[in-house]
Amino acid sequence: MVKKTGRLQVYTGNGKGKTTAALGLAVRAACSGMRVYIGQFMKGQDYSEMCLPDRFPEITMEQFGTPEFILPGEKPSARDIQLAENGLSAVRTAMLSGEYGMVIADEICVTAYMGLVSEEQVLELASVRPGNVEVVFTGRYAGDAVIKVADLVTEMIEIKHYFNTEKLSARTGIEN
Repeated sequence: MVKKTGRLQVYTGNGKGKTTAALGLAVRAACSGMRVYIGQFMKGQDYSEMCLPDRFPEITMEQFGTPEFILPGEKPSARDIQLAENGLSAVRTAMLSGEYGMVIADEICVTAYMGLVSEEQVLELASVRPGNVEVVFTGRYAGDAVIKVADLVTEMIEIKHYFNTEKLSARTGIEN
């Protein structure tokens, strides 16, 4: 029997820092010798963190999205839905492979909220996680059922953000 050491962590909310928290965990895990898989949902842009595998060979990263953003209220394209399904499959495979001590599904909560995958699919993913794998879900709008099954939930709350007050663009190395 596998000793249950892994937990399900969820980082959600409208504030900045969800992906950053998960990436910090990935770096900490890699620095301890743990292998990490990061699947980024709804992301197909060249974010600065995409160089992590070059700097940390213990980290594997894949993106499952297009360069275009999907706005709330927009109907996702068939391509967006297919990429999200591919992401679910890849995250599940990584989680069950025995190869990784940590698996991060970045933006999976908002992916479910936007209808690219169902909350039931996200819950099923959480339910099959091995006891020795730390699993991290990020993204706005984590559903109540996901929050209920998680071992740790942190809600990032926006108090003040310079995007709103100064109308700044995302800055390389800080927001992307």
